[in-house]
Amino acid sequence: MDLCHVPATREKGWYLALMAPSVKGPNYAWLDPSRLYCHPQGFQDCVADLLQPFQGDAIDTVAGIDAMGFILGAAAAATLQKGFLAIRKAGHLCVQTVAQPYTDYSGREKVMEVRTDAISPGLRLLLVDQWVETGGTMRAAIELVERLGGVVAGVAAICIENSEGGKWIQEHYKCSHCVPPRLQPRFDQHQ
Repeated sequence: MDLCHVPATREKGWYLALMAPSVKGPNYAWLDPSRLYCHPQGFQDCVADLLQPFQGDAIDTVAGIDAMGFILGAAAAATLQKGFLAIRKAGHLCVQTVAQPYTDYSGREKVMEVRTDAISPGLRLLLVDQWVETGGTMRAAIELVERLGGVVAGVAAICIENSEGGKWIQEHYKCSHCVPPRLQPRFDQHQ
């Protein structure tokens, strides 16, 4: 799809066609959304679709998950006129942090951290990441927020797969993603 082309009819998820499949093998995500971010209307529509279910909800801060969640999270924060909090992979913050180990989508053991002075009890956060495949990364972010007394007001990602972890997140939190129901099976099967 041309990076300047905008279809005459823009249904939810039209911009998903901008994404490209991985050419680097199983140690990488199966689909790369970064080209979507280069398309001005596609990116705007993606953010609008992610935020639509949260219109009128009490959200104090948007938190983006390292690293690609920073793009969508910062755009969501700017749209909502809220602050942005980066939830980082361990070792990148030079302030007091709290850490949470997790297993990512490729099965690698990692640690995530967040600064301790950014979340106060009762603060309502919208957690944003690019993709929720197995749910491990998002669940670690949820645990960090809740351990500091924050409230997860919602979870948003381009896709939340119907994996065991993805289903758990959708059962316990208000969620938003951009994949229309008719396409969800293809995304779950990485097609």
